[in-house]
Amino acid sequence: MSGVYERLGVRRIVNAKGPSTRLSGGPMRPEVAAAMAEAAGLCVDLLELHAAASRRLAELTGAEAGLVTAGAAAALLLGAAACATGLDPAAMARLPEIAGGRDRVVMVRSQRNQYDHAVRTAGLAILEVGLPDRFAGAGCRDAEAWEIDAAIDARTACVLWVAHPRARPPLAEVVAVARARGVPVLVDAAGQLPPAANLRRFLEDGADLVAFSGGKAIGGPQGSGLLLGRRDLVAAAALQMLDMDYPPGLFRPDPTFLPTERLAGLPPHGIGRPCKVGKEQIVGLLVALERFLAEDEATRRAPWLEAVDELARGLEGLPGLALEPRLDLPVPELALRLEPGRARLDARGLLEALVAGEPAIHPDPEEVEEGRVVLRPDCLLPGDVELVLARLRTLLGPPAA
Repeated sequence: MSGVYERLGVRRIVNAKGPSTRLSGGPMRPEVAAAMAEAAGLCVDLLELHAAASRRLAELTGAEAGLVTAGAAAALLLGAAACATGLDPAAMARLPEIAGGRDRVVMVRSQRNQYDHAVRTAGLAILEVGLPDRFAGAGCRDAEAWEIDAAIDARTACVLWVAHPRARPPLAEVVAVARARGVPVLVDAAGQLPPAANLRRFLEDGADLVAFSGGKAIGGPQGSGLLLGRRDLVAAAALQMLDMDYPPGLFRPDPTFLPTERLAGLPPHGIGRPCKVGKEQIVGLLVALERFLAEDEATRRAPWLEAVDELARGLEGLPGLALEPRLDLPVPELALRLEPGRARLDARGLLEALVAGEPAIHPDPEEVEEGRVVLRPDCLLPGDVELVLARLRTLLGPPAA
């Protein structure tokens, strides 16, 4: 247990859910923490650091430019604002008010989620298209590219597409219709790592901006994110986040990062000013991203597969418990299916008992209503598998005499 948490009276948990924000993300590698501590000890010009980070992100991801943000939701807010204003400082100054401008985002109805609030924060209204019959059980259809095309007009700032293996229509079709109408595509790929190839995939498929979480699989600071994509849109996003309190004549950014020759003037503090990031977050995320990309997928998956196998072997034979290893996912996992009438607890009862214990064990609750509790290995620390096994045997094993 860390001394800093003990002094605050905060308990350490066993994270069997994965790098969720509400569970404080995942454990940070020592080299990332060391880089952040080193960065914290000196002062630099933050504008120069952002420009250098953009160049490095471009090298690592293939994007034209990149911006370290205060999480993926901040990247969505900044990306949407950039699509609404471009490099117009007057439009930046007016947000979240958009008078007679591009004040709408086109989005497939089945992709609506709690995180699109970040887009609406910038002053944009979401125009939904499509009927998700495949989710409602009324049919097999979802939105199609022609519906997105029909919704685009002069008020459209961008199309927002949420990356997921089941997302419809495919990104390539969305990009085709949006590009034909001169509208950018913003991709929410917050949780789409691993595989590392996704850092390039959405850009290669034609997305103009892509938002990633930095504090999940990448292993960067928990409150960090990435916005990658077109140079002009990343510049517009940066201008709406940075401290713009410059005396006349002293705003001299790297022109490859912020093209001042295209600005009518210097914008004031922007809609994204509450989303600022510090030097420690920028450096920490860059080091984490370099480490993430240097590690091949097989090496990354090996300890996860070992943990899932150890959990499955250790739980065999418990009454009423069916084990469902899912080894083909980017992060392998083990689903525990509780058979009604045979298991000592149902899925919700097991979830609540695990969280109520000491230490608290947090599995993934997403499938509780289907009678399953899911264990993910990517945030488990040495010794955690044994703790999880011991607790589950106590809760699900035969009652003591």
